Amino acid sequence: MNQYFAYIRVSTARQGEQGVSLQQQREAIQRHAQRSGLEICRWFEEQETAAKQGRPLFNEMIKLLKARKVSGVIIHKIDRSARNLRDWSALGELIDQGVDVHFANESLDMRSRGGRLSADIQAVVAADYIRNLREETKKGFYGRLKQGLYPMPAPLGYLNIGKGQPKQPNPVAAPLVRNVFELYASGRYNFKSLRAEVTAMGLKTRSGKPITLKGLSTLLHNTFYIGLIHIERTNETYKGVHEPIVPKSLFDRVQDILSGRLNSRVIKHDFLFRRRLACRLCGNSMIGETHKGYIYYRCQTAGCPTTSIREDYAESVFLRSFAALKLADEERRYLWQKLRKMKDEDSQNQANSVAALELQLVHIDERLNRLTDAYIDRLIEKDLFEQRKNALLLESATSEENLRQWQSGKKPMSGLIAEFLERANGAYSAYTLGKIPEKRDLVDSMFSYRLVEQKTLNVSLRSPFHAIANRAVNKHGSPHRTVSRIWASLLPILIALITTGDDDAHRLAA
Repeated sequence: MNQYFAYIRVSTARQGEQGVSLQQQREAIQRHAQRSGLEICRWFEEQETAAKQGRPLFNEMIKLLKARKVSGVIIHKIDRSARNLRDWSALGELIDQGVDVHFANESLDMRSRGGRLSADIQAVVAADYIRNLREETKKGFYGRLKQGLYPMPAPLGYLNIGKGQPKQPNPVAAPLVRNVFELYASGRYNFKSLRAEVTAMGLKTRSGKPITLKGLSTLLHNTFYIGLIHIERTNETYKGVHEPIVPKSLFDRVQDILSGRLNSRVIKHDFLFRRRLACRLCGNSMIGETHKGYIYYRCQTAGCPTTSIREDYAESVFLRSFAALKLADEERRYLWQKLRKMKDEDSQNQANSVAALELQLVHIDERLNRLTDAYIDRLIEKDLFEQRKNALLLESATSEENLRQWQSGKKPMSGLIAEFLERANGAYSAYTLGKIPEKRDLVDSMFSYRLVEQKTLNVSLRSPFHAIANRAVNKHGSPHRTVSRIWASLLPILIALITTGDDDAHRLAA
């Protein structure tokens, strides 16, 4: 029996498609077989990197050689077979068992001690080469990430422009991707119905196939669309330099629905405050139920002293907060005069708003630098570092989105203040006259927490609504006496809060 296997390998599928490397290896092996009088009975062609163990064709060949189906194997070069030492060890065991191993490009007698030693040295060098190559590739990969560049294929909705260039929005697919977020944020779709809608609108993967349910989930979770690059394997987040195609506020709403913080499912008993009231003591959501014609919300945790509250009581608590937002006639007249004057000063207000947001971004960068220094000095663990870093990057994305809007001139301050005051003043009427979905939207958007302790519901309005509701009390706790004094101190705070979206913006307004 003088039959031999022949093994050739390329590291990438592209090399295999071009065929140049494989053809050169094949010709070299055929010449060696003719010179040595060996008959090749089977070719093993593999397109896998040897840096990874477990190449299927190589492993199949090793099993057949161990079973002594043929006399031996011819391989082009040592580094074609042994750029990891475990596979080289497998070949060494075969040689020890009497299997004839030839390398077409090296004149080595693998049955001699000198030939084995020379081959071992070359195998170690090849393994070291791949380790060094891996390290250099890793450096380049993370170097691009730190520059804000995404060194992998562009996600759906973006185009690859070239190496060292940020991904560009696809003029056709990018609006469709944004539409996917908008549809899911409406709360009217689950993944299956959304997939049908996405397929109908013509959004497909890069390979031209319809998007799968898993692909849809990946898309909706991907922070790349708001300008952040998240590496799942290491749980690291980087700030990208590419153009976002999804607003941060829209992305946040989608994440709330995906995580269950906002309910989008059709349910049998659609209680008004379902999943909107929580027990202060145990943190669990209060469960709605009907008893003797009344709707109650109960804590289901055994032994918790929080028992239940009635729905009409809960509504009265929310209505008191909404009533505190209503403006008196004297207040409306005063504010109308102020807004007319503010309208004439919108250009200056816009400049102030841009400056405030730029200052906020500087503060975020400073916090990121301090956080990085703490991580370098080993004051915090990597997991905590990545968690806080991700939160700061998300905060930065929100501020940058606001900054772009202010710089574009699409957010005149007088109009924003007028819209906000109108919403605050009309909240009570909107709630009392609204349907259940409208009432829920008001509760979700205007209250930061809704906690029940025993039989008492405690709520807190979000900023800047909280500032409006408490406008009659100054920082020392005593009441103001005039409308002008109230709003003269409150308007700068409202402007800062609306501009930056920061609950601590009082400091900027001061």
